Amino acid sequence: MIYVMLTYPQIDPVIFQIGPFAVRWYGLMYIVSFFCCLFLCRHQLKEKKLKELYPFLENLLFYSFLGLIVGARLGFCFFYYPDYFLKNPLEIVAIWKGGMSFHGGLIGSILAGYIYIKKHGQSFLWWADLVVVTAPIGLFFGRIGNFINGELYGKPSNLPWAMIFPEGGPIPRHPVQLYESLITGLFLFLFMWNLRKKEWIYGTKLAIFLILYGTLRFFFEFLREPAQSFNLFLGWMTMGQTLCLIMIISGILLLYFLKKNLIQKYF
Repeated sequence: MIYVMLTYPQIDPVIFQIGPFAVRWYGLMYIVSFFCCLFLCRHQLKEKKLKELYPFLENLLFYSFLGLIVGARLGFCFFYYPDYFLKNPLEIVAIWKGGMSFHGGLIGSILAGYIYIKKHGQSFLWWADLVVVTAPIGLFFGRIGNFINGELYGKPSNLPWAMIFPEGGPIPRHPVQLYESLITGLFLFLFMWNLRKKEWIYGTKLAIFLILYGTLRFFFEFLREPAQSFNLFLGWMTMGQTLCLIMIISGILLLYFLKKNLIQKYF
């Protein structure tokens, strides 16, 4: 088979380093995502003439961001490599070595946000709808960070834009990080952002995001090189696809419960 190779841009993952302290592109993407989310959420509050909620929003995003970081790390450790990290628990805190899970981050941010919101007597579903329409912009920057790191690359491909990744051997592969940054990041953001003014039952936009992202990510997993240390579920489903299936089902159930008015009083 003849492969056509597109040159992978060798970008140093470290922006600059002073002694043991290093600033990396991947970490910068998290920070940029946070401030983009903050700006876009503030814009929505301004549209709703609720600028007095700015301080609450800032605190909410701060705690949700902490929950995201913790959840993303724990998700990576125990969704994908449980055997290794159970044997080497001190490695769990070694975030600088890389390894974050979107699904773990989603769970962590939702839990942290829920606790903070309910502690202050606010509506979790209202705030979730406000924040979730901005979430894909973080996915856009996150996948760009994965691409710079040369991680989460795709399966072998002979397409003209296939690339040889430093850690992926000598075979050109799908730059699936760029596919996801464009589709589940930029395009999904434009779609969700367009829904921000829809006066639907609180929680509907959260459910739509869960279903759409879960579905898109499920199919992109077919192009990605599986990253896990155990047998695939059912012989073909990756852990990412399994978690996405749970997302999709959760979104569908959330829509059902919202329509039946079964959970509003709890959220």
